[in-house]
Amino acid sequence: MSEKRLVRSRDDRMLLGVCGGLANYLNIDPVIVRLAAVLLTLWNGVGILIYLVLAVIMRKEEDVTPKANAFDEEEIVIKGS
Repeated sequence: MSEKRLVRSRDDRMLLGVCGGLANYLNIDPVIVRLAAVLLTLWNGVGILIYLVLAVIMRKEEDVTPKANAFDEEEIVIKGS
């Protein structure tokens, strides 16, 4: 079982990947998180502040994803006739 981490999304992003990463962490649709961020921004402007703070605090997904090791690849053997 892999450990769940709160990171900015590399694939599901509109600006910085904060909403996509938060939705991935919470296992919900990213549209719901984006809608909540927009509503908080329109309501009193706190949505922008929360988004910027999370963008600074959250690490990028590629910073915490382990790099592929060359020794993990399968060996392909082609036999000649």
